[in-house]
Amino acid sequence: MPASPPRALMVCTGNLCRSPMAEALARDYATRRGIPLEVRSASVMGLNGQPAHRNTVAVMKEVDIDVSGHRAQPVTDELVAWADYILVMELGHASALRDRHPGSEDKIMMLGSFGRTLEIPDPIGFWKRPFRTSRELIRRCVEGFIDQLPPPR
Repeated sequence: MPASPPRALMVCTGNLCRSPMAEALARDYATRRGIPLEVRSASVMGLNGQPAHRNTVAVMKEVDIDVSGHRAQPVTDELVAWADYILVMELGHASALRDRHPGSEDKIMMLGSFGRTLEIPDPIGFWKRPFRTSRELIRRCVEGFIDQLPPPR
């Protein structure tokens, strides 16, 4: 019986900008590289059902990735249990997850650490240019994360 693919949960504040980009970019990169990976995203703020920010949709469309169907969801105990890796954008996200989901500590990582940075700034409230900057930073970090995954068995 083959081992199940690794599961990554991308987490940001509202699940409207950064984590939907990270989810879609990770899925796209893993597919193109033939690397098995399941990926989802969620919000520490608890938003549920809101679509991705319009600028998120626009800048992802620029790289031929459609996130128009994305809907925000909160981080739940079920998602934490599902995930092998929980990749957060900010130190505050890591802290909130540790407080709300005891036992999740060993799964939590800073996504930025895979791209030679720490935090990935939130572009919400800005024009498209900061969204593009976030997209490219997230792409670099997601690719760094996926490239270091252990090979499938």
